[in-house]
Amino acid sequence: MELLSALSLGELALSFSRVPLFPVFDLSYFIVSIIYLKYEPGAVELSRRHPVASWLCAMLHCFGSYILADLLLGEPLIDYFSNNSSILLASAVWYLIFFCPLDLFYKCVCFLPVKLIFVAMKEVVRVRKIAVGIHHAHHHYHHGWFVMIATGWVKGSGVALMSNFEQLLRGVWKPETNEILHMSFPTKASLYGAILFTLQQTRWLPVSKASLIFIFTMFMVSCKVFLTATHSHSSPFDVLEGYICPVLFGSAWEGDHHYDNHGGSQGSSGPGSPHSALPTKSKEELSEGSRKKKTKKAD
Repeated sequence: MELLSALSLGELALSFSRVPLFPVFDLSYFIVSIIYLKYEPGAVELSRRHPVASWLCAMLHCFGSYILADLLLGEPLIDYFSNNSSILLASAVWYLIFFCPLDLFYKCVCFLPVKLIFVAMKEVVRVRKIAVGIHHAHHHYHHGWFVMIATGWVKGSGVALMSNFEQLLRGVWKPETNEILHMSFPTKASLYGAILFTLQQTRWLPVSKASLIFIFTMFMVSCKVFLTATHSHSSPFDVLEGYICPVLFGSAWEGDHHYDNHGGSQGSSGPGSPHSALPTKSKEELSEGSRKKKTKKAD
């Protein structure tokens, strides 16, 4: 803390933590979330044939984290939908992305320099939601560490965690795409962030909440902007997990094996490839990998 004060980062962090999210940051969050919805196979056709179902999917992409957090804490699931301003803003974004003439709005927001700005702003919202979720859970369960971690986690990655339910609204059932089985970078980062904010909330981490929000936001923004700009779908945690997880959970660590399989199916398609004995499975994995690359998940 003395170092932060000496570098004048303490006041910067405090000011940053007080920046209001609505409407600018929330607008960016809605835009990126609904862009990922449009990436889903069949999402455009669904919006033409069943616009109500498409709108509900968009609302889940925008507000799924609030719904899951309310479910965990035993509060009304529909409570957040009383926020008319946010619902109308998200609905307007959904309509423009799916129904704007000539797809002009979609093309503008997907222009890479513009998209990177929106992605960065979305991560600001994600970190703030994690911090607020843990504070809310701490109010109900002062010593419930696991409740606080779970609440912060779903606040940061609720959309991904309920992706199978969202798929059902689109008439799709793919349980093998469960986010718990194949965690994306935002889901893992939200879990690790929830642990850090829980330690801070319970006074085990000697740093102010404003400073932790600032530092973790900078980490999330840097990683997500870099991954988006380079079209990379790896995770900054892969190297660390590659060393730690085999030691803790055995040499045949499934998370690393799954990652290698996807890498192998994409990078070794020749006749001598060890995966060539299973061509059908490799195609399936390649298709699934491509879908998850585009939709990792509000990512």
